[in-house]
Amino acid sequence: MTVRIGISGWRYEGWRGVFYPKGLAQRRELEYASRQVESIEINGSHYSLQSIKSWRAWHDAVPDDFVFAVKGPRYLTHLLRFRDEKAVPALANFFASGVLALRHKLGPFLWQFPPNYRFDAERFDRFLSLLPSDTGAARALARQHDGRVKSPWFAAHGDRPLRHAVEVRHESFCTDAFPAMLRRHRAALVVSHAIADWPYAEDVTSDFIYIRLHGAQALYSGAYADKALDRWAQRVRAWAAGGEPADARRLGKAAAPRVRRDVYCYFDNDQKVHAPFDAQRLRERLGAA
Repeated sequence: MTVRIGISGWRYEGWRGVFYPKGLAQRRELEYASRQVESIEINGSHYSLQSIKSWRAWHDAVPDDFVFAVKGPRYLTHLLRFRDEKAVPALANFFASGVLALRHKLGPFLWQFPPNYRFDAERFDRFLSLLPSDTGAARALARQHDGRVKSPWFAAHGDRPLRHAVEVRHESFCTDAFPAMLRRHRAALVVSHAIADWPYAEDVTSDFIYIRLHGAQALYSGAYADKALDRWAQRVRAWAAGGEPADARRLGKAAAPRVRRDVYCYFDNDQKVHAPFDAQRLRERLGAA
């Protein structure tokens, strides 16, 4: 069982001189941030294909026991929406771009869907079926890339399982069929706390928990109060121990108890520099700092 508390992204101008030491070179910000938290979501991969040079640089900048979460491309989740034959080559391009070069520092993939994406059981099941379950399957998929990837990279460094987490933002997903589908595919439902009109659910659908905390007062803003962090620490402990919080809010049935679960928790309240400090405060409550 591993609990990792981290942040969503690391390159923010407003953090310089506040979280980052004054005068720290921008190229060293990841190096610094990765010594302050245990995991970071890579956001750039959501907006465009990254180069193998970037993936290797990120791998080399962080400690050996550090783990990244990688955000899947919005070209798939927001534009194509996995609804036509372009989805497979687009997914192949993502895995051929070099993400596997993170090697053992590669953690879960985050697939974030937009607020206007409605639950379509057939299409969503097809999407989940396309996601590779291990690095061998990811390499096989990557070989189907098209010409958009100029320098494909899918070298073998051993086979290991891959994890996928899904964040949804439309009320149509509030049905017990959704967590049941995630369980069949062993994908995690993101526990997504936000001051927004998004569904909130805590169904345990995989062998790990993925939490995103988007802000206490407004979307992407507002520090979490001590009482709120105490509550999140209690929930993290319950999930990590293999159980669930007594007041868990679920769409479907409770998960079968496990001995332990890994937990990944990311603060996304990056405005006004709250995220890294809230992450450190939660780590302190969990005895991880």
